[in-house]
Amino acid sequence: MRKRRHGLDISQAALAERAGLHQTYIAEIESGGRNLTLKSVDKLARALQVSTAALLAAANELEGPPSGAYVDILMVEDNREDVELTLSAFRQARITNSMQVVHDGKEALDFLFCTGRFARRKMEDRPQLVLLDLNLPNISGIEVLRRIKLDARTRSIPVVVLTASRDVEQLSECLRLGASASIVKPVDLETLGAATPRLHLDWALLKQPQSARI
Repeated sequence: MRKRRHGLDISQAALAERAGLHQTYIAEIESGGRNLTLKSVDKLARALQVSTAALLAAANELEGPPSGAYVDILMVEDNREDVELTLSAFRQARITNSMQVVHDGKEALDFLFCTGRFARRKMEDRPQLVLLDLNLPNISGIEVLRRIKLDARTRSIPVVVLTASRDVEQLSECLRLGASASIVKPVDLETLGAATPRLHLDWALLKQPQSARI
C-alpha cells in the first residue's frame, strides 16, 4: 500500500481523505500494526486507483503481511480474478473478517504451519476458516486439505473447497478427507449464502451493519 501511495505521490493524510478513513488507521496499516478488513481493503483500493485483487496481491508479493498478524480467513487461490469475485461476494454479504490471500499450496501450508516466510506466526493463531481452491500450483488443493486434516493442530479448521469443476468423484474425495463444504466458482452472494448455513459459521463470519463506519 505504501509503495502504491508513493507512486501516486500522495501523503497518508491525502490517502485517508480519499478513502474516508482516519490517518492514524492508514499509519497503523502501513506500519503493520493493524489488520485490514474487507471493507477497508475496498475503500483503499478505490482510493489508490487499483483493483481489490491487485492491492491484496501487491501486499502479499512485495511486502508480505505482518508475520505475527492474526487472520480470520485464509483464502488459497491462484487466479486473481477469482480472488476479486470472492472478495466482492464477501463485501456484498457485509462480512468484514480479516483475510490473508495466498496463491499456491506451498504458501498455504507455510501459513498454516508457521514455516517459511510465515515462521514468526503462532500456531494458536490459526485461521477460523480456509477457502481452498483445488487447482493450485506447486502443491494441489487436495494435498493441502489432506495435510490440514491429518494434523491435530489444524484438523478442526473448517475448509470450504472452491472448484470450477462439478467432478463428483473429486468432490466426494474432498468430503472424505474432511472438507466442510464446496462452492462452485465463481463465488457470488448466492453460493456463499448457501454454504454459510451448512457450516454454522455465524461465529466466524462477522457481518458489519450497514450503518457502521470504519
